[in-house]
Amino acid sequence: MTIQTNLTGLDLRAEIDRLRRERNAVILAHYYQKPEIQDLADFVGDSLDLSRKAQATDADVIAFCGVRFMAETAKILSPDKIVVLPDMAAGCSLEDSCPPEQFAEFRAQHPDHIALTYINCSTEVKALSDIIVTSSSAEQILSQIDPAQKIIFGPDRNLGGYLARKTGRDMLLWPGVCIVHEAFSETELLKLRAEHPDAPIAAHPECPAVILDHADYVGSTRGILEFAQAMTGDTLIVATEPHIIHQMQKAMPDKTFIGAPGADGNCNCNICPYMALNTMEKLYLALRDLTPRVEIEEGLRLQAKKSLDAMLTLASGTVGKGDLGPVRAG
Repeated sequence: MTIQTNLTGLDLRAEIDRLRRERNAVILAHYYQKPEIQDLADFVGDSLDLSRKAQATDADVIAFCGVRFMAETAKILSPDKIVVLPDMAAGCSLEDSCPPEQFAEFRAQHPDHIALTYINCSTEVKALSDIIVTSSSAEQILSQIDPAQKIIFGPDRNLGGYLARKTGRDMLLWPGVCIVHEAFSETELLKLRAEHPDAPIAAHPECPAVILDHADYVGSTRGILEFAQAMTGDTLIVATEPHIIHQMQKAMPDKTFIGAPGADGNCNCNICPYMALNTMEKLYLALRDLTPRVEIEEGLRLQAKKSLDAMLTLASGTVGKGDLGPVRAG
């Protein structure tokens, strides 16, 4: 990826549009991508919703501007399409926290538990799981599982803890966290709320409990966007990766959105370093060269797809909705 000098003088937006047509490609961008990538994407959204939208197209190529597990999910659902990721180093701290061999050993130690696993994990961990969940589908899926059934929830202990508190389910939590959402500071959030006492707080359930306890709304990135559209006030404090604010400002230019601060008093530490690896230059090269390409062995893909299919069977109506609902009246 060190061909930067060859790109000097190129109109990258025009070249990406040309390659999109020539390759019959669909470009997907997660809400946490840089604004310039969001603005050229065919679809912007949450990870699973994007994969399903791409699956429904007649595209030959999926260029997924997100992180590796998202591109792998797209390949699981669209095995006949070429899937490229602008930078294969775009990983995820949640995925990294749950190595497949350790998860397999943990499952073997608890044979009477089923595994509900957050979609932010590797294909190998999906293949070791019973049901994949998203932040928008997890509660609905939990409500359909026998209360006597023991559950392992991984890899996000914050999302699992939130669901346990909300539903009363006692789950065995894998100790993974998202480094972005862990960076929010309760002290700084309370200072910000004091400056804007009428502004509600919307938070992603990957945040620690000390942040969620102050939230007026908890939901996925899509859910937070919809809450912003529905709220009656004109200012919202947003506790998730701040690039979601770009879509909010585009949709609601008359409202003010403030990123919740990190421990240093600003939100810069809450920019996902993995998402930031994707650039216009790397997207152009990925479409030009059709690499880095996501490949998954077929047996592994089919095993991973079982856990995704189980989620879609139990909660297909939640995909793209993102609504976990309010934490408290406010």
